[in-house]
Amino acid sequence: MIALARRAGRKFKAAADAVAGKLTVGVLRGLRATDRKRMSDLAAAFMRKLGPRLKEHRIGQDNLAAAFPEKTPEEIEYILNGVWANLGRVAAEFAHIDRLRILAPPSHEQGDIIYTLEAADAFERLRGRPALVFAAHLANWELPALVASTFGLDTTVLYRRPNISGVSDAIIQIRKGSMGTLVPTTIDAPFKLMRVLEAGGRVAMLVDQHYVNGVDVTFFGRPCKANPFIARLARHVNCPIYGTRVVRLSDPHRFRAEISEPIDAPRDGEGRIDVQGTMQAITSVIEGWVRQHPDQWLWVHRRWR
Repeated sequence: MIALARRAGRKFKAAADAVAGKLTVGVLRGLRATDRKRMSDLAAAFMRKLGPRLKEHRIGQDNLAAAFPEKTPEEIEYILNGVWANLGRVAAEFAHIDRLRILAPPSHEQGDIIYTLEAADAFERLRGRPALVFAAHLANWELPALVASTFGLDTTVLYRRPNISGVSDAIIQIRKGSMGTLVPTTIDAPFKLMRVLEAGGRVAMLVDQHYVNGVDVTFFGRPCKANPFIARLARHVNCPIYGTRVVRLSDPHRFRAEISEPIDAPRDGEGRIDVQGTMQAITSVIEGWVRQHPDQWLWVHRRWR
């Protein structure tokens, strides 16, 4: 009976996943048929109304009050208003992500994603050499991978697979061909990514969320845990680590792509990359980014626990 119930449960889950996948595909196709900018504006307005009613709003208030004790409650609410609007725009933009135009200077002002000549030179220096690249949940955090693909940088992106396989398949399909090689966070992911780096490739990942078994770092003056995976890869391969981000501009439908100089990774007594020190250096870079555009970061998740 137990075995029969398990088989029935697996069949039910497979059927439910299939339905969820089809629904996701349908929603994405529907969104792709709409005007991206209009839908982005509608989603931003909707989330400005909905966000303050969610429990995550309180998390955001507490996080911002601790990070910016000098700010008034009104200033904190203003930032959170921008956070919710940005999340709405990210959701609306997802279905159109492969359609965004990335143009080179001097014509880049006509593009959806712009970049400077200095950024273009930095991207070129990444070509043909192993490198690790970190990003954070700023503006639309899906876009750095799109920029790398546009530059012809063969980049492998580590991502968290959605729990529902049908939804995961739908998301992979829309990202396919425009965002590099996607590697889910499975048990064999470290070995896959090490092979990419050893072959001279580039590996990118988001690094600004809580990781229960992480190393201790300080972020906005408070201790938290950071996933040390990127620093451990750098220690193993001894390759440089860059930071990349996109900034949502005053026209909220346009972005600027940026890439940092290599992180000055601390070394231990044997000259090897120090994992904890490197994660602190990375976290400090991200803190600087967030301070510049606090309304574009994901304050409504529990970064400090």
